[in-house]
Amino acid sequence: MFPERRLRRLRKRNLQPLFRETRIDVSDLVMPLFFDETIEQPVAITSMPGQYRYPVGDAKTVAKRLKNAGISAVLLFGVPAEKDAAAHSAYAENGGLQQAVAAIKKACPEMVVITDVCACEYTDHGHCGIIGETSSGEIDLLNDPSLALMQKIAVSHARAGADMVAPSCMLDGQVSAIRAALDASGYAEVPIMSYSTKFASAFYGPFREAAHSGYSFGDRTTYQMDPANGREALLESEMDADEGADILMVKPAALYLDVLAKIREIGLPVAAYQVSGEYSQIKAAAERGWIDERRCALESLTCIKRAGADLIITYYAEDAARWLHEEQ
Repeated sequence: MFPERRLRRLRKRNLQPLFRETRIDVSDLVMPLFFDETIEQPVAITSMPGQYRYPVGDAKTVAKRLKNAGISAVLLFGVPAEKDAAAHSAYAENGGLQQAVAAIKKACPEMVVITDVCACEYTDHGHCGIIGETSSGEIDLLNDPSLALMQKIAVSHARAGADMVAPSCMLDGQVSAIRAALDASGYAEVPIMSYSTKFASAFYGPFREAAHSGYSFGDRTTYQMDPANGREALLESEMDADEGADILMVKPAALYLDVLAKIREIGLPVAAYQVSGEYSQIKAAAERGWIDERRCALESLTCIKRAGADLIITYYAEDAARWLHEEQ
C-alpha cells in the first residue's frame, strides 16, 4: 500500500536542518548603495522602502554599519551633480563615486568595494554611453565610442581603490576593452564582474528613481537582452568569459533561474542581481499584510543560491544578514 521509501521520514522538524541542501551565508550577499553628490542628508527612495540615496560624506558611516551587520561586499552607484552627453562626471578624478570608494576603503579596508561601470546615471539622455546616428539612421547607443568611455570609467574606479569593477552596459566587447585598459594602467589584479547576461527587464523601474537614470528617448532593447531569449543569454555570458571576465552575472535573478543554472555550467563564479522591482514587490505585498516579508525574502534568496549563484546582489542584504544571525 505504501512505498518502502518514505521521504517524509526526513522531514521531522528536528531533522530538517540536517538535510537542508542549500544554505545562505552572509558572505554570499552584496549590498547595492547609491551615493548622491547633490544631497547632504540621506533621501528615502519611495519606490524602494527601506533604501536611501546617501550623501557622499556618509560613505564611511554606511560602510561601518554594514560591516557591523556582517556584510563584506558592496556595489556602488553614483548620482552626479552634473550630467552631459559624454558622461564626463563618470570618470572625474574627484567624482562622488570615486570619493565614496576611497572613503570606504579607508574606513573598512577589508570591505570588498565593487563599482558599477556604466554611464546611464551620468548622461543627460539617460542611455548607457555615447549616442549618435546609426547606420539605419536612428539615434541610439554607439558601441565602440562607448567602449572608450567605459575604459575611462573603469580605470578611474580602480585608481580610487575599487576592488572590482562591474560593467553593466551590455556593450559588445566591454570586458576585453576594460581588461586592456586596466592592465595598461597598472591594475591587472583588479577583477571584472561583468553584467554578462542583463535583460531589458520591466523590473528595473524603482532603480530609475534610485539612480536618477531614466532615459529621455527610446529604450534599451538594442543593447540589453530580450527576456524571451535563453540561448542568446548563454552565448552572451560565454563570450564575456572568453574575453576574460572573472565573474559572470545574471540580472534580474528570480525570474531567470533557468538561465542562471545554465550559466553556472560555464565554470566561472556567478553573481545574480535581485533587482529593485523584485525587492519592491516583496516589500509592497508585505506592507499590505499579504505575505510574510522575512520568509518570502529569505526564500527568494535561497532559490537564487540553489540555482547556482555564488554571490547575490540584493537590497535585502542588510536585513537578511540580521535574520540569518537571529536563526543561528
